[in-house]
Amino acid sequence: MPANAQLPPDVDPLALEQQVCFALAVASRSVINVYRPMLDPMGLTHPQYLVMLALWGSEPLSVTRLSKMLDLDPGTLSRLLKRLESAGLVRRDRDPDDERSLAVALTEKGRALRAEAEKVPPAIVERLGVDIDELLELHARLTRVIAAAKSAT
Repeated sequence: MPANAQLPPDVDPLALEQQVCFALAVASRSVINVYRPMLDPMGLTHPQYLVMLALWGSEPLSVTRLSKMLDLDPGTLSRLLKRLESAGLVRRDRDPDDERSLAVALTEKGRALRAEAEKVPPAIVERLGVDIDELLELHARLTRVIAAAKSAT
């Protein structure tokens, strides 16, 4: 919708159901709730799952790089990493290339958990009952919304 686009006159622009932020917040909570029964047996919360996904994709990662990838502030990420470390899934070591930096790597237990995690995406698609092409299009649109929101702030 162009920046100068107007809602029809009979639509209240302040109606809750018209707010993009409301739809995104409810969608986020609802989808994360679909993940919960899959992640609980793995001993992971959704934010911890996201950390593990990043590490399964590439490890080791510096805490700074991981923070940027996940768009999380370092304090929040640090708490997640401490819990994952306590669970024996990751370890934090000094980065050999930069002793001032911490690098996060998976433990054998963390790597082994990937096999169980590979069942999550198809199960989520099935539970949502939404066509995969629609989900891919939604992902692309959300990625554009995220980029637009970041450039607006």
